[in-house]
Amino acid sequence: MTEDSAKERILCAAEELFAESGFEATPTSRIAERAGVPKGLVHYYFRRKSDLLAALVDRLPDEQIEPATVVVPGDLAGSLRRLVVELDRRFTGSLGLSHLLWREADTHHVVREALADRFQQLVRLVHSVIVGAAGGRLAVADVDSASGLLARAVSHRHATARHSRDDRPAEFDGELTFLANALSSKVRKAAPAD
Repeated sequence: MTEDSAKERILCAAEELFAESGFEATPTSRIAERAGVPKGLVHYYFRRKSDLLAALVDRLPDEQIEPATVVVPGDLAGSLRRLVVELDRRFTGSLGLSHLLWREADTHHVVREALADRFQQLVRLVHSVIVGAAGGRLAVADVDSASGLLARAVSHRHATARHSRDDRPAEFDGELTFLANALSSKVRKAAPAD
């Protein structure tokens, strides 16, 4: 057994057991048993059980999307829609882990801080897409507000996606279109007269 494979098995076991039984109800001995490793090895890699949660945050799908892959200059709604589709695609592959971490964020500051960092990355990403699509013709305050609003909407949607009744793609697309139209009207007002 290589060091990497043992650590990976521990993380996989922790993810499964935390999802099944919850963090507090899962002793490290069960994680070790599920991973097929000695209990001491769990503590060798992860000094405290909460360190496992912090490591699981790093297993969330990468939300680093190169803005150029979704931005079409002049098409604000389409650019934001492509961004959300890509974020949804990446998120769908980690539903269980995402829900587990959102749940544990209430009681574990390490998880809460890691998710807060990811949220700020998402705000910056949305900001870049808006600026790229609008060509820098929007006031910074408007871009900041719209970026925060859309990032919150996407985060909320992902946090509650396990409740299928809460996820209404058509409704979300309507909200995204409303936001894009509001920004586009400001772009038109800012454009110099012919």
